[in-house]
Amino acid sequence: MAGMGTVKTTLNIQDVLLARAKQHAQRTGRPLRAVVEDGLRQVLCNSVPNRPYRLPDRSVGESGGRDPLEAYSCQDLRGVIYGDL
Repeated sequence: MAGMGTVKTTLNIQDVLLARAKQHAQRTGRPLRAVVEDGLRQVLCNSVPNRPYRLPDRSVGESGGRDPLEAYSCQDLRGVIYGDL
């Protein structure tokens, strides 16, 4: 990719994973840097974009109808929720 520079950096990688990456690099005749870069590219290209979380509908009663909870006081609702009633 033209115009793209490189940056030297330090990463903490699990010993087993690094050993496997080095073996792969040696087997394929490529530098470890290229193997790591390819792995990063693959993860970044295949990642699923974050979608906003949607709460499940836990509505009570009929849509547009009377609120079945309006007859309860705050203390009554607390009792129902925590099993005090």
